[in-house]
Amino acid sequence: MFAAPPGPAVAREIRDPVHGAIPVERDEELIIDHPAVQRLRRIHQLGFSHLPFPGATHTRFAHGLGALHLAGLAFDHGLRGYPFRDDRRRRALRACLRLAALCHDLGHAPYSHAAEFAMPPLRALGIDAYVPARVEGRLSARAHHEDYTVAILTRTPLAAAIGAAFPFTAAHVAALVHADVGVHDDFFVEDGVCLRGLLSQMVSSDLDVDRVDYLQRDAAFTGARYGAIDAHWLLSHLTRHTDESGQLCLALDRRALYAFDDFLVARQHMFLMVYFHQKSVAYEEMLKRVVKEHPAAVALPADAGAYLETDDAWLWTRLRQLDDPWARRITEHRPVKLAFEAHLPPDRCALPQKVAALAAAGVDALPATAHGGLLSRPSPARPALWCVSRDPRGRVTAAPMAEAMVGLHAAAEGVTLSRIYAPPEQISDALRLLEDVWQPRSLL
Repeated sequence: MFAAPPGPAVAREIRDPVHGAIPVERDEELIIDHPAVQRLRRIHQLGFSHLPFPGATHTRFAHGLGALHLAGLAFDHGLRGYPFRDDRRRRALRACLRLAALCHDLGHAPYSHAAEFAMPPLRALGIDAYVPARVEGRLSARAHHEDYTVAILTRTPLAAAIGAAFPFTAAHVAALVHADVGVHDDFFVEDGVCLRGLLSQMVSSDLDVDRVDYLQRDAAFTGARYGAIDAHWLLSHLTRHTDESGQLCLALDRRALYAFDDFLVARQHMFLMVYFHQKSVAYEEMLKRVVKEHPAAVALPADAGAYLETDDAWLWTRLRQLDDPWARRITEHRPVKLAFEAHLPPDRCALPQKVAALAAAGVDALPATAHGGLLSRPSPARPALWCVSRDPRGRVTAAPMAEAMVGLHAAAEGVTLSRIYAPPEQISDALRLLEDVWQPRSLL
């Protein structure tokens, strides 16, 4: 049923500034060239971050290609020596994983995460690939970019293109992107063992190809050096572990534990210095005001086909057409200014009370909170990442990564930033009102 083509044929090598030459097979080239994937050329990888970091003009398209490349390496190392029934099955599963990595960001909104809060409720997307019981609790909640990814994979002509070129369907690709997608056949089952969970972890987990690529790529294009990680060592030490429930999970050989610790620390530093940069967050907060006050003007369409017509230029054009002070601040590059910052959750730095005090004094304050976690909490939809050790006699022991990391640098809960912004013309008043609680950032 899931027969693969006779053998892989490399169509070309794509030159990438991070990974060098990326080999692409002919069938993959058809999907890379599809309009749904090409749209990602018009989406900034880091939203508004190219404003504080002028070099950060790289796109979601380049990131998708990098993730595709790393997914092949992760498969080869993590499933090294796995007893597939034949090479055709191995290649089919490997190709599905590479496509999932390529397509995992298809649903990103203009300026990436910055406009995600302009998305409609999940119910409006009409996705029928989900298991109803898994999504009934969030049908009325705002959709996420992962939901749009599933919609694009399963409800646009991209689905037919994948089905015609590969021995699997677009739904199988979507199943590796989102845990709520239902799979009604045995495509991921090998000799009674389901590989879906492990393959999904290679796309999205505490050690996935998404993060391994974007840390290196974002560091290179922003000029920051915090994202310098030993990607080769990490990927080459991927392995697998069967947990107590019989589920096959992604694991990391303990010899790479310190490289993983460095990986987590690098990610935390990138959150602090790049992803949560006060200037790019300021633009995101101003965009939230525009969406709140003019929801119809910048609302993202629920129809997957219409959504493919949205990109950074689409959003920028609408902002320039709006007669709105916040939209003008964005398009004229006049951002709000930072009035307060603490490396604490809002309740621990009295953020609501500070905002209320500023509002009472007539200061139009914009609060912002951002949190970057280190290790995810395991769930039925997200298995734990494991750490595997082998003693000199070859005996294997395993522990959840959260336990293996105890005592290392990255064993903390993550980082939370709480901020207050104010319009430039009110920043002096804001700082004066906050004098009694202000501390130098180095002490927060």
